[in-house]
Amino acid sequence: MQVPLMAERFAAGESPEILFWVGCSGSFDQRAQKITRAFASILQKTGISFAVLGKEEFCTGDPARRAGNEFIFQMMAYQNIQILNNYAIKKIVTACPHCFNIFKNEYPQLGGTYEVIHHTTFLQQLIDEGKIRLREGGAFKGKKITYHDSCYLGRANDIYDAPRRVLEALDAELVEMKRCRSNGLCCGAGGAQMFKEEEKGMKRINQERTEEAISTGASFIAAACPFCNTMLTDGVKSQEKEDSVQVLDVAEMVAASME
Repeated sequence: MQVPLMAERFAAGESPEILFWVGCSGSFDQRAQKITRAFASILQKTGISFAVLGKEEFCTGDPARRAGNEFIFQMMAYQNIQILNNYAIKKIVTACPHCFNIFKNEYPQLGGTYEVIHHTTFLQQLIDEGKIRLREGGAFKGKKITYHDSCYLGRANDIYDAPRRVLEALDAELVEMKRCRSNGLCCGAGGAQMFKEEEKGMKRINQERTEEAISTGASFIAAACPFCNTMLTDGVKSQEKEDSVQVLDVAEMVAASME
């Protein structure tokens, strides 16, 4: 894909409407790279002026801070803020709730103040404005979809309706799990748990959550976070349900349904 770099746009005297913050997972994880491509393809199809930082993008420092290493977090944050401010970035869109949360709520204390939008909210805006046109009788028409609330999107930032409205626009049947919205269950990866060994217990959290999702009878589990996607996909594999249940990011579902 020919995705413009911020450095190239800046050198040409251009100021893109948004900076697409890809994040570590979206950059390096093979599964999450598909989400990145899907969202970038939507931006290109809708004619949104955007750019990515490419090699100038560093980790936001969220896992370091969640794991208790404040020193590493601040080093990473100040480096990012310097780059973002040098480019006079005003608006950031990201597909990762962890990046979204830390940019929106924690970077301002260090001098990094931006308009930060999660990609599900941005997709909802594009659908409402008529910029995203969905095919009649698309891939998900009439299919049962259940949506998993990411902790950092839902409870931390009170974003529940935007992803659901996007899914409803696909003409699908949205079925809720028993634990949803503010009562949703974590996938098991938040708070830097993604990067450490699990503690001993009776059951893995991602298996518990996946069982809830499968019990709805949905053939698709929609996620809006690359970590949640990984944990739920592993849960589906552990249940040996890969043939009947698919885990997809909201952006992938929209990209597959566009005209």
